[in-house]
Amino acid sequence: MNPKKERHYFFLNPYQDMSFTRCPKCDGLTRIRKFCLLIHVEPKTMFSLNKSCKYCSLCDLIITKQTEIEQNLAFICEHKSLDIIGNKHLVLGTIDRKDWKIGKTCKLSPPEAIECFYPFKDVLRFRVEPAGWYHATNKDE
Repeated sequence: MNPKKERHYFFLNPYQDMSFTRCPKCDGLTRIRKFCLLIHVEPKTMFSLNKSCKYCSLCDLIITKQTEIEQNLAFICEHKSLDIIGNKHLVLGTIDRKDWKIGKTCKLSPPEAIECFYPFKDVLRFRVEPAGWYHATNKDE
């Protein structure tokens, strides 16, 4: 197995009311871009999902909402009669669009999917503090 170069930083947005029209790293505007995401669902299932995500080209950061991923997975599982709805899942990385199209026409085995995917450089976490007045925690302030 040839290790592939890592691509993109990733943020799985857990906030339902925050859509990150600005990048949380550089404060630049994000754009909408489609990415083919490879997702592992416990116990042994993989999905490739062609999804519109927020993207900051300056930071190479993909942002997608956790609820949207879960809704897409639930929809797929219902149509394929899979009993894994609600299981733990992990977005592993991206795959090339040509490989995603091949996976749509003929099923790729998990080892074949692993061969095609590019892991993320890093998975980032951001904490949002709502605007407002806060009590000073430091007496020197």
